[in-house]
Amino acid sequence: MNLSEAIILFGIMVALAALPSSSVALVVARAATSDITNGIAAAVGIVLGDLVFVALAILGLSVVAETLGSFFALVKILGGLYLIYLGIKLLKSKPGSVQAPINAKRTRGLAASLIAGFVLTLGDLKAILFYASLLPMFINLSAINAHEVMAIVAITIIAVGSVKISYAIFGVRVASFASRQKYAGACQKTAGGLLIGTGSYVAFKA
Repeated sequence: MNLSEAIILFGIMVALAALPSSSVALVVARAATSDITNGIAAAVGIVLGDLVFVALAILGLSVVAETLGSFFALVKILGGLYLIYLGIKLLKSKPGSVQAPINAKRTRGLAASLIAGFVLTLGDLKAILFYASLLPMFINLSAINAHEVMAIVAITIIAVGSVKISYAIFGVRVASFASRQKYAGACQKTAGGLLIGTGSYVAFKA
């Protein structure tokens, strides 16, 4: 893979990561209703999930992944239900009550955000099919070397991570504006509804 191919691959990943999706909804909601670190934690989980699919694609395990369709379906359902749980929790919380202090509780919140992003990504079986079809356009997977693997990993982390973190920053700014304008409650309820809708779509879509 030469420099021009790496740039094209990076551009494709950035464009796809920027499209509105369940992962974007999760990052924005976690950042807007908790803090930017929770949004970033969710983004990190999403990147880790993508790296799992990249590894499977590189190892040529897309067929194996397809045979594990029931497992991925279970992961998808669990991820969707978790998003629904987060949404219901937001709807029931008083405005501002979801802001976690810097203590053990906040640490657990970060872990939950990371796991939510990771599980949500793993639930999308189409991702491995995407990577399995995209990567061969730039690299001969049967003769891939360590440098190319490192390049793909770096491109995935930077492309997907930077976009999702940008969404986290956007979510925090929306929450900050809403707070100044005394719309924190509406923002929280909107985020809760967004999570419930996203979780329902992820868990129950065909």
